[in-house]
Amino acid sequence: MNLKNLPRDAILKPLQAVAGIVERRQTLPILANVLFEHSKDSLLTLATDLELQISARTALEGGGEPQSITVAARKLLDILRALPESSTVSLEAKDGKLAVRAGKSRFSLQTLPAADYPRLHMNAEQLQRFSVSQRQLKATLRLVEFAMAQQDIRFYLNGMLLVLDGSTLSCVATDGHRLSYASLPVEGLFARQEIIVPRKTVLELSKLLADSDDPVDIAILANQVRFAFGTVELTSKVIDGKFPDYNRVIPTAHQKQVTLDRVSFLGTLQRAAILSNERFRGVRLSLAPGLLKVVCTNNEQEEAEEEIEVTYDGAPVDIGFNINYLLDVASTLSASEMTLSLQDASASALFTLPGRSDFKYVVMPMRI
Repeated sequence: MNLKNLPRDAILKPLQAVAGIVERRQTLPILANVLFEHSKDSLLTLATDLELQISARTALEGGGEPQSITVAARKLLDILRALPESSTVSLEAKDGKLAVRAGKSRFSLQTLPAADYPRLHMNAEQLQRFSVSQRQLKATLRLVEFAMAQQDIRFYLNGMLLVLDGSTLSCVATDGHRLSYASLPVEGLFARQEIIVPRKTVLELSKLLADSDDPVDIAILANQVRFAFGTVELTSKVIDGKFPDYNRVIPTAHQKQVTLDRVSFLGTLQRAAILSNERFRGVRLSLAPGLLKVVCTNNEQEEAEEEIEVTYDGAPVDIGFNINYLLDVASTLSASEMTLSLQDASASALFTLPGRSDFKYVVMPMRI
């Protein structure tokens, strides 16, 4: 590979797009590398961890001989980031090394053969395909991703359920203690299909999507899902498992409802959390006519108590939660108001947005 005087960002930006999935510790040394494929008019940058593969293509001028190499992703990324923004960079592969030149700087990196790079096998069987805007998908993922489990023995919870049904795409995540649901419209009419996308894939996708109305093309394949947007293509295996029936978890008959100013409620929780038990993180919400009281205590017998005036005239209810679960939803939403629906101390709470049915967040109570 012999590329001369390219703007730094022509190599850095696609490398940043793919290098996020490269783990620092690898069972296969070559998985610490990124693959470069130089063809006549483009440079393909590709990384994989055998479950997820991301590629980004950069248009080039000047042609040259087609050539492929692999090089350490993190080292090259750190080098390019450390160069001045206005730098021009030249890459030359020779004798098992990649020479990186920029101004008076010279770097020599070890390479491994491109033929040994374990690319993800792409399924040819495409089940369904549709498009949504990057902005919509990014916002929807953000409303749900925080509720995904981490390293749960129930492997199907370590990801996000995507449900394509009719003209709606629904996203659902749960860790067994709380559940988040959000939906967005899609153009067309599709047969119902469910896939579980791994946690790592969701987080990378959320990071790469832009806040723009440009489309992201989503293809559901046999045991895989592919997202294509801009110059990036992300392909991931899906989790083979049965996701819980989320509709049974979402309460539908809670009678005690109160609408809260989200920013004010978030501030109250943040202050109360200072004196919460570091291990159990419990908070008690006491709802009474005209008043919501938020109370946290800890092992040192310290207590934080704050009252919020609310419009409510129903029966009192006193209920405990993990305060982190409440902080997550209050800090993630961008709406000015949120509705809290309760039943009793043993029933889960439901957070929704006033006048909207496209977001629901369920939190199990805890005994305090």
